[in-house]
Amino acid sequence: MPSVLDLRRRIRSVQNTGKITRAMQMVASTRLRRARQTVEATRPYAEKMVEVMQTTAELAGEYRHPYLERRDGDRALMIVVTSDKGLAGALNSNTLRAVLRYVMKHHQGQARYVTIGRKGRNWLARFGRDLVADTSGLKDRPGIAAVLPAIAAALKEYEEERVDTVLLGYARYVSALRQDPVVRTLLPVELPRREGGRPTTLYLYEPGPEEVLAALLPRYIETQVYEAVLENQASFYSAQMIAMQNATNAANDMIEELSLTANKLRQATITEELMDIVRGAEALTDSAKG
Repeated sequence: MPSVLDLRRRIRSVQNTGKITRAMQMVASTRLRRARQTVEATRPYAEKMVEVMQTTAELAGEYRHPYLERRDGDRALMIVVTSDKGLAGALNSNTLRAVLRYVMKHHQGQARYVTIGRKGRNWLARFGRDLVADTSGLKDRPGIAAVLPAIAAALKEYEEERVDTVLLGYARYVSALRQDPVVRTLLPVELPRREGGRPTTLYLYEPGPEEVLAALLPRYIETQVYEAVLENQASFYSAQMIAMQNATNAANDMIEELSLTANKLRQATITEELMDIVRGAEALTDSAKG
């Protein structure tokens, strides 16, 4: 049975831990707000990019870029987006499990990997996966230039026909309480269908729609990966905020439990001391009567 002094030391230790987790929760909440604003700011650009791609592809007619051609092989390269840091619950584990399940189901468990984020790189390297390239150490608000080397490595593998498809796995931000692991196809490019038929506005392209489409396709891939990085970052801060909130609540519960135990032990000690005094007084009284 620990002493009251030991329990008080443990209470102080847990209180210090609770202060740290509370501070981390507040920091994650602030960064989540900024990350959400960044994601929302990039969506209009991504939507306009898709619209321009659809119009250009329609005007290009029979032109087929290598990024649009479906190949018969089954060789896959997966761009895996995770965080550099932990303390975010099961966020990275869920993403990696979703990636491996997809590879096992569609590619017999064989794939090459380009990682963005230290957690994914370390996990895949530990299990001996084929890593092509890695980009880690991203800032809180990364620019697209930070992820271009990883994207270029993936595109090079596809252009040199060492892989037949390029996939993207990341944690999509849904809400502060929900982050969904997503795996989708980057190459060959499958543009979403236009709603409402052909566009009413006609565009003139110089030098031509084929050349414009060829220039836009790499930018489209870069935009998709960059948007995934921003979504994953918002998911990370959201998961970290919830994890730190749970840790703070657990610390408060432990403090309450330890305080209750310390008070019971203190009361038992006081009661025992009072009983010793009473027994001593009774012994003196009996000796005086004798």
